Amino acid sequence: MAESLHEQTPQRNQALGDHRAAYANDAHEMDRVYLSGYGETWAKTILIGEHSAVYGYPAIALPLQSLKMRAWVTPTGGGEHMLHALGYEGELRSSGKRFAGIRRAVKVAESFVGRSSLAFDIVTEADFPAERGLGSSAAAAGAVIRAVIDAYGRSATPDELFGLTNGAEIVTHGHPSGLDSVTTCASDPILLDHGAISTVDMDIPAYLVIADSGISGSTREAVGGVRRQYEHDFESTKALLDSMGVLGRQAVVDLAQGDIEGLGERMNQAQQMLDRLAVSHPVLDLLVQSALESGAAGAKLTGGGLGGCMIALSPSMVTAEAIRTNLYGQGAKKVWIHPMHSRSQSLVRDAQGYASARKQADENTR
Repeated sequence: MAESLHEQTPQRNQALGDHRAAYANDAHEMDRVYLSGYGETWAKTILIGEHSAVYGYPAIALPLQSLKMRAWVTPTGGGEHMLHALGYEGELRSSGKRFAGIRRAVKVAESFVGRSSLAFDIVTEADFPAERGLGSSAAAAGAVIRAVIDAYGRSATPDELFGLTNGAEIVTHGHPSGLDSVTTCASDPILLDHGAISTVDMDIPAYLVIADSGISGSTREAVGGVRRQYEHDFESTKALLDSMGVLGRQAVVDLAQGDIEGLGERMNQAQQMLDRLAVSHPVLDLLVQSALESGAAGAKLTGGGLGGCMIALSPSMVTAEAIRTNLYGQGAKKVWIHPMHSRSQSLVRDAQGYASARKQADENTR
């Protein structure tokens, strides 16, 4: 069973309650509202291209289906939505800036189904922490949107869900690229290149080790710092970003061809360039070095930097476990090992996990 890393794990049975089925009417039809609605997404990590993507260069994001974000919504007899997430227990409307994305997610989902008459108990749980560059805001918004739509007995296409999630992300990130919104529900790696999003073929027999530094990164601060460097030292910064763009294109080929050594080298070079952009952190540098000394083919920070997480590419599970042990020894707060499965393997695992969680949600609300 995955370990929840939220500050407080919600007690689902109590939070979801024992509600009777609810029904809603409009001028045209009567739609059954489920005992509960369920939605799930997952974490993501930037394999290569963070920061350079802001300037139009390619970035590759990898969905981490083994690290889930789950949401349950249950109709209540009250008049206000209630939220249970990250240690917060209370009215959704009073949940503060941290949960603005979830408030927006509920609104866009209600607008999509054309209903807003029901109040819900909303519960979220995650296998990964917030504010670590793993896409928690998009994952939470996407899971809540799916749960609300599910509760109304409706469905949405992948394109519709992407649009809704990106709409919720606006309040969190202002002008989201869409990379987090699509990767947190994708089965394949995602390429963002000059604003265009596409999937990447991956056939690489490797494992990705993800380590949490325990330090909350500040994407806004990191992006601002790179922008100032770009403006004050244009030529050298532009040359650095050009080189990072080349790494991104080479990494696409590495993933498709299963070139672990080549991809590892791109990651090492990317880390050196990110350090020159002043977005690394001493703790991240220590973890990266530990991973390389433990046999990683490559290692780098992931996401905005200045904290957050690092990733390491391992050629085998045995090596991945050794990397994990040594990362803990260097102070990592949490370490996960993610198999870089093929698309078909991921889809089978996702379908099985979803069915199990959906069944549990229904059982908990009977």
